[in-house]
Amino acid sequence: MANISQEKLLETIIRALDSKRAEDIQLIGIRDLTIVADYFVIANGTSNTQTKALADAVEFEMKQLGIEPIRVEGYQGATWIILDYGDIVVHVFYKETRSYYNLERLWSDGEQKDIEEYLSPAD
Repeated sequence: MANISQEKLLETIIRALDSKRAEDIQLIGIRDLTIVADYFVIANGTSNTQTKALADAVEFEMKQLGIEPIRVEGYQGATWIILDYGDIVVHVFYKETRSYYNLERLWSDGEQKDIEEYLSPAD
């Protein structure tokens, strides 16, 4: 994998989601809770089309950095798309599906991080 800082990867993912008007982008640090990943990035779209567009935007921007996901799941139904980048797992939900699974509650022991630092002041 390219030698790019985790901070830069998080910034790239969050800005990609924001650029496509993702709702309620959450960044949860889970490094101390699981070996699955260091961070979950959670966001949602308001339609299946937007949900796919959000995931596409993340994949495109990460590919620009030379980074491919380890695995991708959920494109068919587009209600919960997972992009696994190893230390960072991106969960892109359709709004109702996000409410149903409520990952934020499941991972409430994680560290809620402020995403504002990843978004440029111009946004």
